[in-house]
Amino acid sequence: MRFLFILSFLCCINMFSQEDIVAAEYYKNGDFEKASLSYQRLYDKSPNNNSYLLQLVKSLQQLEKYQDAESLLLNQISKLNYPPLLIELGYNYQLQNNIIEAEKQYENALATIDQNPNFVFIIGKTFEDRSLLDQAITAYEKAMLLKPDLNFNVQLARIYGEQGNVEKMFESYLNFVELNDTYINTIKRAFSEFISENSDNENNILLKRILLKKIQTDQNLLWNEMLSWLFVQQKDYNRAFTQEKAIFFRQPESLDRIEELALIASADKEYQTALNIFAYLTETAQDLDTKLKAYYHLINIKTRIATKAEYKDILNEYDIIFNTYGKHTQTLSIQISYAHFLAFYKHNPTDAVTFLKQSLELPLNSFQEAGVKMELGDILVLQEKFNEALIYYTQIQRNLKNSTLAQEARFKVAKTSYYKGDFKWAESQLKILKSSTSQLIANDALDLMLLITDNKYEDSTQSALKLYAKADLMDFQNKPDAAISLLDKILKEHKGKTIEDQALFKQAQLFEKKQEYHKAEANYQSIITHFSDEILADDAYFHLAELYKYQLNQPEKAKELYEKIIFNYQDSIYFVEARNRFRSLRGDAIN
Repeated sequence: MRFLFILSFLCCINMFSQEDIVAAEYYKNGDFEKASLSYQRLYDKSPNNNSYLLQLVKSLQQLEKYQDAESLLLNQISKLNYPPLLIELGYNYQLQNNIIEAEKQYENALATIDQNPNFVFIIGKTFEDRSLLDQAITAYEKAMLLKPDLNFNVQLARIYGEQGNVEKMFESYLNFVELNDTYINTIKRAFSEFISENSDNENNILLKRILLKKIQTDQNLLWNEMLSWLFVQQKDYNRAFTQEKAIFFRQPESLDRIEELALIASADKEYQTALNIFAYLTETAQDLDTKLKAYYHLINIKTRIATKAEYKDILNEYDIIFNTYGKHTQTLSIQISYAHFLAFYKHNPTDAVTFLKQSLELPLNSFQEAGVKMELGDILVLQEKFNEALIYYTQIQRNLKNSTLAQEARFKVAKTSYYKGDFKWAESQLKILKSSTSQLIANDALDLMLLITDNKYEDSTQSALKLYAKADLMDFQNKPDAAISLLDKILKEHKGKTIEDQALFKQAQLFEKKQEYHKAEANYQSIITHFSDEILADDAYFHLAELYKYQLNQPEKAKELYEKIIFNYQDSIYFVEARNRFRSLRGDAIN
């Protein structure tokens, strides 16, 4: 008997579930007549189920049967204390343009919050669902006044955002995060939809004003953090640095945030600001690791922007660092950097190799040893001692199997073989690296493989490809003038061949490195004009746009080129970046 009862009960549940699905499908498909009949049957069987009632009411409203909907709602209100029914009744009046009666019912619903502030959860949501946003705001504000431990600032912020009241939206989000600082990243993401990289943007100015006012009246460092974040979005790294120093002054636990800001500025090529921040870290850091990391970045940025006349000063700085902190494992990254400087900038690879071999005698772990050997291999490639370089790269592969460093070493094996003109072996290594776990290595491997495969069959002697590989090596050896001349030879002797657009693109990048921006512009434009259907077309569009935006101060031209990528090259790796740059130039919000 008990089994039969359970079976019967389960069958009833299943029947209700099926009917509910059918009714919902009718409503979704706009068949409101059938939906109303289905929900009527469900409601008749479960007269206390407000979900069925409300769906029935919505179906009747779609059929403009407002009197029937009103009768149902009044009947249910007389039996149940369920405030959303009052809102639905008011909305039913509103659909009939009876605004006075509608407002009366909304007020009745809001009045129930006085009896029980917890009603606000369902009342506020019902108002929002019916797009009655002003009433939803009133509900949330009333509940927070009656019961201060309730916090509906996120809901309020969202509503203000929908209404376009950006100032109140900012304030509500900030009121929320003040009590729930673990949500700070969520709030930043929400703000990103309303601000832009342009510091003159109205919303940026508004948020800055609100935060500055809070900083003046409240000692909460959260406001400094938010203001620093805003300045970073605007790429105003100096002002962000000021805020980060204020935070560190009052909470000197960690310099991680300031270090991160320096790295962001450096990545964005704001070198002078990055230098100022790293210099501050060298002066302020108490632990040696942080101090040495700052010195490492400081001297590398200086090297990147130095003229040949300043190389002597950089050598003196290395001497000061080594005399002060020694040559041990903690300064290893600076030792590797020093060797690179000797070889690639001072053109003294012999001393660089000797120096690194001394570094190898330190008590290094396998990853530190690999770092030294990787630089040794690079310097040997610089000297065109390819076979010796391959030995070091292969050792890294063998000792650190499956690591990112091992994959990088395999790529360098392929690149070295390519420099030698051994294209077949290079290609075999690159095929493996296409599936690298490092996206950067995988992309570089694919680019080099395509270069080889596209050009190895056109000429049985592979003379054009060998010349290009030699120019590539000269670029690696920091000999841009020689590389440019060799690429000129390719463009004259192999005009019309597959390699022509590659040579134009490589030469354009070298022109950029030498700050000969108009020459680079001409090359990119030539690719766009003559090779618009080839694989490098989107690269040319993007790099020319970047040139106009950052070097030639022609933002309108840049915007046009970014737009070309958005509409014509949706599969391009530059698509997302081009879209973001285009929106930024147009003054859109960041996200």
